[in-house]
Amino acid sequence: MKVLLSIKPQYAEAILSGRKRYEYRRAIFKRPGVQRVIIYASTPVRRIVGEFCVEEIIEAPPMMLWARTAEGSGLRKSQFEAYFAGKEMGYAIRVHAPVRYASPIDPRAGNATFIPPQSFRYLPSRP
Repeated sequence: MKVLLSIKPQYAEAILSGRKRYEYRRAIFKRPGVQRVIIYASTPVRRIVGEFCVEEIIEAPPMMLWARTAEGSGLRKSQFEAYFAGKEMGYAIRVHAPVRYASPIDPRAGNATFIPPQSFRYLPSRP
């Protein structure tokens, strides 16, 4: 199963360049079996720029999450703490095999009514 994940452009770039090996989320997928993440770089880019495989999803209280993932976070600790402020649990998606698309895709080109997901959207399986 694939999901389309909205990610800020600077973090999308860090994932695709290999500097960021974990994508953090305050909420995670409910459906089991998500194996690939399609990256939608949010404003101002507003394009689908690449994808990666989900190696694992770590669920833990934020400070435990930081202790396990800080080295590959691509963030300063203050950024991490601000993102998870007030949350009892957090999630880290471990990025594996990121692929940058040669030509970013404008999702509005084939679908004028495209609305980017606030966080993520499940994508239909193709036969």
